[in-house]
Amino acid sequence: MEDRVTIEMDGHVAIVRLSRPDKMNALDIKMFDAIIEAGEKVNADESVRAVVLTGEGKSFCAGLDISMFSLDGNSEMTATPLIDRTHGIANRWQKAVWVWREMQVPVVAAVHGIVFGGGLQIMSAADIKFAQAETKFSIMEMKWGIIPDMGGPQIWRHNIREDIYRELTYTNRIFSGEQAVEYGFATHISEEPFKDALALAQEIASKNPDAVVKAKKLFNSVPHLSEEDGLLMESKEQDMVIGKSNQLESVFSSMQKRPGNYKNYRDKA
Repeated sequence: MEDRVTIEMDGHVAIVRLSRPDKMNALDIKMFDAIIEAGEKVNADESVRAVVLTGEGKSFCAGLDISMFSLDGNSEMTATPLIDRTHGIANRWQKAVWVWREMQVPVVAAVHGIVFGGGLQIMSAADIKFAQAETKFSIMEMKWGIIPDMGGPQIWRHNIREDIYRELTYTNRIFSGEQAVEYGFATHISEEPFKDALALAQEIASKNPDAVVKAKKLFNSVPHLSEEDGLLMESKEQDMVIGKSNQLESVFSSMQKRPGNYKNYRDKA
């Protein structure tokens, strides 16, 4: 993993960097596997309360490494049918995105430079995204004659206007960081995305980890639930937070105007 993705701890925040800067962090087989491995490692670490996802070098991620394609149509990419669910509900390529979507703690993306194709889909899995105004984005897959199939469409349908992501997919038009915020792909424009993402992640990590994990679980689930099931889920998850030691610590630390001293938490359900 270390020659493609690195993990650094800053308190309770895991900083995950795509680390193939000579190729603008383009996605080859080793990069896909390293991203999955890093995500699973971070998710299993109960001391992690928030994640910053970023890229080393001039860009966050330039998308698929086109050297993975073969003129005869035979490559490792096509060796296994894409419909095979090799990683839970996902295939290998989708898992590189979905591992961040299903991460129990919030993921804050800090992107810059080029964010194309698979890179945009990976970024989209983050809860919150910071980007520079001059960052270049594209749903680039159509340029290579393929469709976005790494899980991006499952996320975009919740926060991007349908006509917008249809146009961007059909044309692979490049758009700016400011347009990314306007369209809903990014959350904030920042001159220093990593600095701002880390500050936000540290703030999140200072909250009751039980409540943060349960809130993300709720937000990931409610778009797919009926109103009845959604209301019931709110109650079930709150029952597992309220009155517990970390929730009481939130109350007492706030009253005493001091940082909370929380126990690590992961949802075992």
